[in-house]
Amino acid sequence: MSASEESRAEWLDHKFWDRLELIETRHQRIQSEHDAARRGLERLSLEEFSQLREAWRRYCDVIAELDRTTAELEALRTQAI
Repeated sequence: MSASEESRAEWLDHKFWDRLELIETRHQRIQSEHDAARRGLERLSLEEFSQLREAWRRYCDVIAELDRTTAELEALRTQAI
């Protein structure tokens, strides 16, 4: 370990290192899940891909409408106060 790494390690407490280890472990797990999901998408047939794209479009439309109505409800609520 270099002198700068040693001095850096001295002022960082164990909570930092525990948190760093936790985040690195989670990152590795999520990276693995991402790779598996990507491989799954690559195995889709054209028909399955088309169905997935349509389902995603519908989902995005619904989320957009939900966002709009939530904003309207929030505006109405704040005006009523």
